[in-house]
Amino acid sequence: MNNYMTLMEQSTLLNLLTTEEIRGYLSDGSFRTAAYNKNKIVHFAGEVCAKLEIILSGQVVVERIDETGHLMTVAEFFRNDLLGGNLLFSKNPYYPMTVTAKEPTVILEISKERLFKLFTVHQRFLEKYLEIVSDHVTILGDRIKHYVNRTIRESVISFLEYESKKQNTNRIKLKMTKKALAEKIGVQRTSLSRELAKMKRDGLILYDADSITLLKKK
Repeated sequence: MNNYMTLMEQSTLLNLLTTEEIRGYLSDGSFRTAAYNKNKIVHFAGEVCAKLEIILSGQVVVERIDETGHLMTVAEFFRNDLLGGNLLFSKNPYYPMTVTAKEPTVILEISKERLFKLFTVHQRFLEKYLEIVSDHVTILGDRIKHYVNRTIRESVISFLEYESKKQNTNRIKLKMTKKALAEKIGVQRTSLSRELAKMKRDGLILYDADSITLLKKK
């Protein structure tokens, strides 16, 4: 629990609370920690969202099965990200897709009742919560537009453009295997390899084992 307390105190949202407040909420059960092993389902599609969750460590992914039966990663969430923030107070508070721990993950669960009370007591907490949720909705919407109902090439280019902005370079260092990239886009590994080869021939990219360079359009 001491390790978890350190993680909570480092959280962008939770560091707005005092250590005494956090310990009190853990004691009364309105805060609860949950640990998930790699590949463990955190939420099934259609499950009711009954609490806010803050990722203290690890990584989770939002996934769906496409029309060809392939598993597609729609979004990834890391330490400090929120789960359920945009669903909890909805009239239809159901997870639309499966949420899975991509690696060992620790999550803090906050009851809906406690969260609402925090909003009324801590104005800065409410402001930060709304800021985080708004940013996540925008990011998730952009990623869905990037990957759903697009060709493999369009999906690859969208991914590279996003990573190029994030890494501030046209030479994108891959932080995943090409197999993982294929799963992220929702295609087979061989299909991705063929498309990358075509894009290289067409003068759109250069690539090696560790990176892909997005060439400037002439």
